[in-house]
Amino acid sequence: MTPAPDISLDREKLKALVHYVCHRAPEDRLGKTKLNKILYYSDIEAYVALGAPITGEVYVKHQYGPVSAHIDEVLEELKAEQALAIAEASGFHVYSGQRYRQYRYVSLRRPSVQSFTADEIAIVEETLDDICQNYTAREISEASHGLVWQSARIGEELPYYTAFSHFVGEINPDDVRWADQHLASRR
Repeated sequence: MTPAPDISLDREKLKALVHYVCHRAPEDRLGKTKLNKILYYSDIEAYVALGAPITGEVYVKHQYGPVSAHIDEVLEELKAEQALAIAEASGFHVYSGQRYRQYRYVSLRRPSVQSFTADEIAIVEETLDDICQNYTAREISEASHGLVWQSARIGEELPYYTAFSHFVGEINPDDVRWADQHLASRR
């Protein structure tokens, strides 16, 4: 078994991904909740399928599911660079009896995709299409409240390796031998 990859944030790639998602998603189907979930699930899927996340972003437990630790900063940078317009939608989003402002993201220019592999773009496209077409913000928020989210405290990091918690299975003798060898090598 190979060791876990060293993961660090590629801020420019995160910014490029946020811009790409905002450019590709239908304006009326993408708010902050869905944007955060597309980023999270894209990075998690890439980690599982490709061995490393797309951006290396840190995701933390928020009341309404995993969120990007740097999303507000990145959105403001894209706005300052005139790559993105952020508009407050009319009305409010009501969730659990509370009212929240709704935001819409409008890409003002074509995003660069040079830093992404074809496999990464395919993961983002599939995730974006699934979330934008099949979920409301409330539904995707609730769907993101799995075992990992439930086990964390508000504000706590949700490490990438926790993605493997979905692959629960029986422990067999080979697993025990591997664990024993791994522990012995650390002494």
